[in-house]
Amino acid sequence: MLNIYITSTKYILIILFAFFTYFAFNTLRNTPEEYKNKLLKRQRAILYILHFMAFILILINNSDKVYQVIIFYGCQLLYFIFFLGLTGVFFDGRISRPLVNSMSMMLCMSLIILTRLSLDKAFRQFAILLAATVIFFLVLFLFNKIKSWPRATWLYCVLGLGLLLVVLVMGDTSNGAKLSVDLKFFSVQPLEFVKIFFVFFLAALFEKSTSFKNVIISAVFAGAHVILLVLSRDLGSALILFVVYLFVLYSVTQKRLYLLSGTLGGAVAAVIGYKLFSHVRIRVLAWLNPWSVLDNEGYQITQSLFAIGTGGWLGMGLFQGRPSDIPVVEQDFVFSAISEELGGFFALCLIFLCLCCFLSFIRISMEQGERFYKTVVLGLSLVYVVQVFLTIGGAIKLIPSTGVTLPLVSYGGSSLVATIIIFGIILAIGMKNNTGKLTEKDNGKKAKEKSK
Repeated sequence: MLNIYITSTKYILIILFAFFTYFAFNTLRNTPEEYKNKLLKRQRAILYILHFMAFILILINNSDKVYQVIIFYGCQLLYFIFFLGLTGVFFDGRISRPLVNSMSMMLCMSLIILTRLSLDKAFRQFAILLAATVIFFLVLFLFNKIKSWPRATWLYCVLGLGLLLVVLVMGDTSNGAKLSVDLKFFSVQPLEFVKIFFVFFLAALFEKSTSFKNVIISAVFAGAHVILLVLSRDLGSALILFVVYLFVLYSVTQKRLYLLSGTLGGAVAAVIGYKLFSHVRIRVLAWLNPWSVLDNEGYQITQSLFAIGTGGWLGMGLFQGRPSDIPVVEQDFVFSAISEELGGFFALCLIFLCLCCFLSFIRISMEQGERFYKTVVLGLSLVYVVQVFLTIGGAIKLIPSTGVTLPLVSYGGSSLVATIIIFGIILAIGMKNNTGKLTEKDNGKKAKEKSK
């Protein structure tokens, strides 16, 4: 009976996640509100069922930690009930509920796969998630009450460059790059928050003017950010900021010359980086022909490919694979772990769910009348989608591995907090336009009640 449950759950999880993703895309369409509400309720039901079934498997495979797993599941269940409930109670009618649902599902998947990989790391990630959620609600409550966001141009620039200098001087080296700063009780990766300050800097600068003078100023300080990241050898984050800058610049100026010249400059910089940094050459070698360095530089990517290939389209099932054979699997290669145990179909749905979040972000950006808020949402959307592309692309050998984490899913406190702040900012900006709609809706309800 137990084997039947383990085998059948593998297929049920794929079907549930596929339906969740399908409903997510349906909510993007201009459908009647009543139909959309049905889809949202179905999504939440799927989340709870998928979460429960996965944790039964986790419980079965952790017979020596039964009470820990049960209590942990109960805490997570309460978290999702309160998180989804509070967003509905305080922001109903204004907040993008489809986006909140998608965010919740990715957090759910993160907790499931991290608990499977390392119970201790899952505990730590959940504790950080609780703190990040408090910040998330503070952003939702306070962001639109502060009107001075567009006026703090140079504050964002100073904060971003200042944090990068701190990392360069005091940062701990990991895998050849300076990424984190040790604060005794815990370590922080300031680079995750620099991405947010960088986007706000560009948005505030171009809010004033998109003149050639401001383009030059933006290029100088964007270059300063990228150079400091290169000196810290965090080429993944440098690439993210470069791509964000290039597309934000094109968006606000609509000049293809900037896009073409920037792309050419980026290609030249990539060649220079390859020549200058040995760890870049190692990663490129591991990407081009990992089998030739199977036991050394190519070990991580080959194990990732083995995991994805072993899982196939339907997966091995939770606890039936060997994802722990992949070095740093909880951070850089969590997508490979998901592919191996939950299957290629499941992993494909995860990609589509990330794409759905990005499309929701772009819709919110297009709805904004003020250039500053439009640019902020666009920039943060690009940070998100480029990070997703780099992580998954590195795991499947589409591009060299960059050491970038999968937003909301991978293990990592700073990445989790920064991504939740990004979602909070975008949702808060989205509520700016929906406030008026809510008032009209409420007035309509009152008018109907009076007529009765």
